[in-house]
Amino acid sequence: MTDSAQERLPATVLVVDDNETNRYVLTSWLQRAGHSVISASTGEQGLDRLHGGPDTLPDIAIIDVRLPDMSGFEVSERVKNSPRTAHLPIIQISAAAITPDDHAEGLRRGADAYLDQPIDPGELLATVSATLRYARARQRAEKLAHRLIALNQATLDVYSAVGFHSFASAATGGAAAVLDSPASAVFLSPQAQAVHSMTDDARATVRIRPAHPGLLKQLAAHSLSQDTGVAIVRVPHGQWQALLPGDHLAGDVALAVARTKRGRPPVCLAVPVTALRGADDEQLLQQLANAGALALEALRTYNEEHALGLALQRSFLPKEMPTVPGVELAFRYLPASEHAEIGGDFYEAVQTVNGLLLAIGDVVGHSVEAATVMGEVRHALRAYAIEGHPPHHVLDRVETLLGQSQPGLTVTLCLVLVEPDARRLHIANAGHIPPLVIDPEKGPRFHEPHGPLVGLGLPHPPPTVVEAPPGTRLLMVTDGLVEVRTAHLDATLAEFREAVADGPADLEEMCNLLLARFGQNKDDDIALITALFT
Repeated sequence: MTDSAQERLPATVLVVDDNETNRYVLTSWLQRAGHSVISASTGEQGLDRLHGGPDTLPDIAIIDVRLPDMSGFEVSERVKNSPRTAHLPIIQISAAAITPDDHAEGLRRGADAYLDQPIDPGELLATVSATLRYARARQRAEKLAHRLIALNQATLDVYSAVGFHSFASAATGGAAAVLDSPASAVFLSPQAQAVHSMTDDARATVRIRPAHPGLLKQLAAHSLSQDTGVAIVRVPHGQWQALLPGDHLAGDVALAVARTKRGRPPVCLAVPVTALRGADDEQLLQQLANAGALALEALRTYNEEHALGLALQRSFLPKEMPTVPGVELAFRYLPASEHAEIGGDFYEAVQTVNGLLLAIGDVVGHSVEAATVMGEVRHALRAYAIEGHPPHHVLDRVETLLGQSQPGLTVTLCLVLVEPDARRLHIANAGHIPPLVIDPEKGPRFHEPHGPLVGLGLPHPPPTVVEAPPGTRLLMVTDGLVEVRTAHLDATLAEFREAVADGPADLEEMCNLLLARFGQNKDDDIALITALFT
């Protein structure tokens, strides 16, 4: 229905007048013009007529100034002071209070118009129409403003969604909030699963379930076909139920279909046809559908890039660890949550002429570039180690490589060379989380001495030699396991050391314990390598 058509709709009019003849005359004129009338003979009766539900409120009130229990001015004032009825337009009438001062007081105390009696019927009906036109336009403007605020919030929600389920909830709940109605939606997830979501209103939980794989193509055929853009179509109830059996929308359905790229699956939002009461509502639904299509396309692109980056990152990590007599090894690598950026954590174990070299490191930053640099550093240090360079010389050569190929980037890197008899460890730490050495008699202790980060152009000191009697264990981790943004690192490291001291001796069990206790819900990658020297 258009706005102008809404302005011409008949109204329900409350007439408050203690004169029975006046009430009859006013009622007759109003009813002949198509309006419905509710009457009252006192101010209290008139106020009582406004105590029903919101659907029973009149659209306008005509109130006589002289009433037996209170003045019409007081009635108007009480109506306007109540949040529930403040929007109700009021026409004040009087045969006695007809001076300019009376008019001014009536308008000041809540009246929207003031007529002197005797009243011409044409003037009364014209005043009713004009007052209703203004009141309805104001109500439409207020409603549109409210819905624009809801649209803005829904748009922010779909763009800030960090996963498909949160996106589906934001888009479906947003449609319900914007149009104040039940809503349904159909999407194709980034994992190529057709999904149907629905909610009863903006405050209800959004229910999400799988849908038929061909449903989106069927829905798009009703409107866009293969084109891009946004379109709204009306779908008869029976046809909608055939497409989506069990959907909760009653009656005919207004379906908004949006697509941002040719060949991509559309985003479909649906509400009852009765929820769209004008062109403004249609435009709001179109804008939300378009925002949803853009947001889902960005989410789909992010997931594709994230999967590619993660595959690249995993390709740089060793597929298996070397077998060395007298040394047991266990390792773990845990990517950050699927919504976090790709990191540069890595680990390595390589057999050299000098013994087994264990390495763990982290390229500073989170991006596909960090993962690429990680692969470059890992392959370089592996090559330098195989050439027989001691740990601090390996660090110096990686330093030179970074300075030439990746100036400005820094890497934390810890190298531990295990002598062939596994009785001594040569530890060279370039700004990394210190390795934890667990002595069978003295217990766990962090090896604190370290040199500068790789990438600063500074020399690296010779490694520190640590005795490793039989039963000694070594634990090397990246900061994703032990850093907590709300806690000081020293406190977290102390808690970590205590967990290791009280934990199992078996390396695999220890890895599982540490990941379960410290590795949950982290937004950074985690690398962990541990060794037992027998």
